[in-house]
Amino acid sequence: MLYGILLGCVLLAVALVFYVVSTFLLLLVRQALSPLRYLRGPPSPSFFMGNLREMHDQENTNLIARWEEQFGSTFVYRGFMGGARLMTTDPAAVAHILGRGYDYPKPEFVRDNLSSMAAGEHGLLIVEGEDHRRQRRILSPAFTSAHIKSLSPVFWQKAMELCDIWLDIASSSRDLAAPTDPFLVTPSPQAARDDLPARAFATTTSILPNPFSSFIPGKATSRRQAKGSSSSQYEKTPVVSPDSASSTRVDVLAWLARATLDVIGEAGFGYQFNSLASAAKKGGEKGNELARAFGVIFSSARKFRVITVLQAWFPELRRYGREGAAEREARETMRRIGLSLVEQRHAEATKEQAATLRSADAQHKQQLASTIEHPTDGRDLLSVLIRSSLSSVPSQRLSLEETLCQISTFLSAGHETSSSAMTWTLYALARAPDIQAQLRRELRAIPFPANADVPPASTIAAVLDHPYLDAVVRETLRLHAPVTLTMRVAGVDDVVPVARPVIDRRGRACSEIHVRKGDIITVPIQAMNKSKEVWGEDAEVFRPERWLLSGEEGESDDEGEGSSLGREGRPGRGQKKAGAPGLWGNMLTFGNGNPLNGNRACIGFRFAINEIKIFLYVLLRDIDFSIDPTIHIEKKVIVVTRPAVKTEPHMGNQMPLNIRRVAP
Repeated sequence: MLYGILLGCVLLAVALVFYVVSTFLLLLVRQALSPLRYLRGPPSPSFFMGNLREMHDQENTNLIARWEEQFGSTFVYRGFMGGARLMTTDPAAVAHILGRGYDYPKPEFVRDNLSSMAAGEHGLLIVEGEDHRRQRRILSPAFTSAHIKSLSPVFWQKAMELCDIWLDIASSSRDLAAPTDPFLVTPSPQAARDDLPARAFATTTSILPNPFSSFIPGKATSRRQAKGSSSSQYEKTPVVSPDSASSTRVDVLAWLARATLDVIGEAGFGYQFNSLASAAKKGGEKGNELARAFGVIFSSARKFRVITVLQAWFPELRRYGREGAAEREARETMRRIGLSLVEQRHAEATKEQAATLRSADAQHKQQLASTIEHPTDGRDLLSVLIRSSLSSVPSQRLSLEETLCQISTFLSAGHETSSSAMTWTLYALARAPDIQAQLRRELRAIPFPANADVPPASTIAAVLDHPYLDAVVRETLRLHAPVTLTMRVAGVDDVVPVARPVIDRRGRACSEIHVRKGDIITVPIQAMNKSKEVWGEDAEVFRPERWLLSGEEGESDDEGEGSSLGREGRPGRGQKKAGAPGLWGNMLTFGNGNPLNGNRACIGFRFAINEIKIFLYVLLRDIDFSIDPTIHIEKKVIVVTRPAVKTEPHMGNQMPLNIRRVAP
């Protein structure tokens, strides 16, 4: 008996060692045979980590621009185990790679990471090939221009709510400069004990800041306490600007994250997070259980575990991952609430379908009345999903698991990117008071509705079409792209064209790049958005006026999918020279604008743009934003780019700006 057990253990150990060694050797052989080995690139300081450590801080060190200046627009850097990874800013190469999204999918370790961060393995961000094509076709009706404009009242109401809160803070002594964490869950004692084995495999801190660290509990309190400590870094950084007598310091990132969470919940799924209201109410910050569940998942996903690194290269180890009690509870909460939303909307859709069969005229009247009373009823994303699932054609239906994953995907992605973009916009305007003042003057020229709760269509149209506001938004999204880079893996052996010859390690000029199936490719979106060759010598300067001029070929607009067709090779608005075809604004902030085989561009870009514009209109009319000139803001990248104060790393992600009411 004992002999059999020992023999079994030995055989299992031998099998495990054989699997690890063989997989490791195959990985090294594949990397050694990659045609990318012939390309030039920066030296690797570490065999295990390659250049990844220095890339971690690339947004603050101008790393990509320095590499590009030294090695050209196409080169290789080193990843795990010294593997050569292609990096290119060449417009022809980028257009080829991103335009063939199904031939160049996301690497599996990137998909696993996104899946663990609440998106789920069946979400639109994760799936590839025909599954992605089918899901995008089903979801597209929820993101048409007309439908997004119909959601403007939701954007408006949440912007007004946030504006009122900030004005209240600015005019009183209320201590709400930084709201506490709506995603915070305190585990039960039993859950804490159950989590001990899982924590044994994890370090006590994250290798990168928590995406939700902008909601660290008690930020304002911590700051006040730190001011009284002789060892505190806060004494070195004044809290307010020279006009401190009339301004108040507020962490705008924390508040905007709450506002955008409320927006995507209501506009996308008819779900009330009430995140802003709970933060503004003294002592009422318990928050929403779904929001807290998302916070647990995000926090768990960002903990550094050795097993996580190994699982990226040894897929069989993924089946042995252990989920903590708090994470299991959070996923159960997400599934329970998701199922409740689906069941409720499914019943409504079924009833609507039956009514349509009985009387088309009666149904039309009912929809019209409902639209007037409830602007989002039947038009939010969940309604579109449910109505599509009732289709008799299998290719037009989503499974229950797919539907639940879409809820997670759009709740997490929909508010994180928008809050980041708006935060960076206010930061850019705070650093450019003349531009902020000009924008405010022009926005105040748009008549403000007498009934501020229900904006007329004319006001919304004037805001969305305002030229200077549009220029400010474009310039911010160019300089501060929420997603700074995208990674792809070659799904097939391929030859990638380049617009500029590449000099390889042997000194030969190459007019094309050969890639082998499995080769990893990085497209540095932010670096391309700041290319001096494309945008001019002032490419790193915040200058919205560049968007008020047409390109060299007189290009006047470029918004929407397919808009880059027929424009390839010609500069668009704001450009000195044509770059890669972008979905919006002649840039890659929202992805590629010329899909040939697989459209992986941002499906919700119109949602984000309209939301940002309406929030800016409401906020800037009455609030002035400034920043203490001694504060140094850094960029921290965890999928989405978030700000942090260099001298306050322990405070996590934050954007402290000074606010004050502007005279009418």
